[in-house]
Amino acid sequence: MLLTDDANDVLTIDELARALRCSKSHAAKVLRGEVSGLPRMHHVSVGRRKLVRREWLNAWLEESKRKC
Repeated sequence: MLLTDDANDVLTIDELARALRCSKSHAAKVLRGEVSGLPRMHHVSVGRRKLVRREWLNAWLEESKRKC
């Protein structure tokens, strides 16, 4: 499942959680690599704020799909 590919599109953790259909705390665990069986997701930390480019999310989804 690939989302629209716009290189300038950046997701907050709230938007990431909605895209993954999970809680914000679970999305944060994915970013930190704390979910067993899933690779860590690339992100940028701006202070306490975590940002994910949509293309990184798409790449992570593809990588996760191959590991299943």
